[in-house]
Amino acid sequence: MITPMATLPLLPTSVVGSHGKPGWWFTAVKAWEGAEMGPGDMDEMFDDAVHTAIRDMETAGIDIITDGEVRRTDGYVDTYYKIIKNIAPLPVRRKAGPWGYDQQQRYEAVGRIEVPSTGFGLVKDFQFLRANTERALKATCAGPLTFGSRIHPGSAYKGVVEVAERFAEVINAELKGLAAAGAELIQLDEPARGNVSGEEMARLFNLATDGVKAKLAFHICFGNRFGRSRFPRSYEPYFPGVLKARAEQFVLEFASRELSEVDLWKTYGDGRELGAGVVDVKGFQEETADSVARRIRRVLQVCAAEKLTLNPDCGFGWSPRYMCNQKLTGLAAGAALVRAELTGKK
Repeated sequence: MITPMATLPLLPTSVVGSHGKPGWWFTAVKAWEGAEMGPGDMDEMFDDAVHTAIRDMETAGIDIITDGEVRRTDGYVDTYYKIIKNIAPLPVRRKAGPWGYDQQQRYEAVGRIEVPSTGFGLVKDFQFLRANTERALKATCAGPLTFGSRIHPGSAYKGVVEVAERFAEVINAELKGLAAAGAELIQLDEPARGNVSGEEMARLFNLATDGVKAKLAFHICFGNRFGRSRFPRSYEPYFPGVLKARAEQFVLEFASRELSEVDLWKTYGDGRELGAGVVDVKGFQEETADSVARRIRRVLQVCAAEKLTLNPDCGFGWSPRYMCNQKLTGLAAGAALVRAELTGKK
């Protein structure tokens, strides 16, 4: 029986999106890039990878799961840049030396940004996930700022805001398709860029989600590629403007910052739900039931248990799979510990 959102336990656990990939995933992608695997081989591999991610999350005891975003071979949005029309790659200025965000591929718009008639394929991915688990699900999609962050407006658009607005239109169609396919919870992911106000982030979120009939979550990310942050890690500049977003839940990073700024939620929570990051995806340390429980108890000082979902700070796409699974197990165990304290049931 499929688990309805309404029957989730107190302090439900969830993931932000991506899951640690098995070693054979990387072997297959490398073989594909070397023309040693065909499209059919990759379809089979991706299906197997989704099954593996589902099994891992179910075994760990996570209540609300995703497909692990394991079909995205090239990072969070890079996979989709390959199918977006009318963008041209720009030269990468630094290729030597240690990896940094300045080595990411950037593009220039050379015409109206378009996607294939099938969109990004998220609806098909969600349908496969729904058919292969009875757990409650979360569908995830990058937001307009995320998609537009590495696309120069060129002569096709007046500026970066217009680029983001165009992506809001594209994303809106994708999200409506997800809702029609049965997605009850949809999360949009955006960067805390520092040069975009909370009010502007909310405006673009609302454009992208206009008319979408689902519960909406808003993940605000400091960056996590190779476990490295991209932006100054403070949420304070975005409040209260970001509260204009029509999001029922805000998914925020706390664990890796030693729970700094958690008191912001006491000031600005505004009766919304909080998806609190209580597991550090950037750290290599083990997560235990006790260490996670301590963080949960602190968050409960600023958010009612009935409004709280527990999740990692960000996705596990840049974490080894064994570590991802250990941390998810710690998350579920810590949640169970505090849940028993609140309800008196073990």
